[in-house]
Amino acid sequence: MKTIQTDKAPKAVGPYSQGVMRNDTLYVSGQLPFDPETNDFVSGWVRAQTTQSLNNILAVVNAAGLHKEDIVKCGIYLKNIAHFDEMNEAYEAFFEDHKPARFAVEVARLPKEVLVEIDAIAVKEKTE
Repeated sequence: MKTIQTDKAPKAVGPYSQGVMRNDTLYVSGQLPFDPETNDFVSGWVRAQTTQSLNNILAVVNAAGLHKEDIVKCGIYLKNIAHFDEMNEAYEAFFEDHKPARFAVEVARLPKEVLVEIDAIAVKEKTE
């Protein structure tokens, strides 16, 4: 197991890694909508927070030597499921034609009172 750390995503705020690579699979910890340069959460609504969370995921994915197209699954945690459509618009704009598997659920609370948190799984394509 190899831990993945990058300054281009927010630092872990607990006893966990930004990402863990096991064989060809990368598990990215839940990413909050924090700007890694300021360590402040992105103000704005769900769209901006979704985009920042996805950019943080991509930074960890890239640090592991993988690409956006290697992301195979995302888990989305929303403070309010009524924000689903707005989150979905930002998600679709980020991934464009790439369509990872995914789930989205409403949760009672998220750290720092943010509106969204997203985790991901990416798999390195085997070359023969």
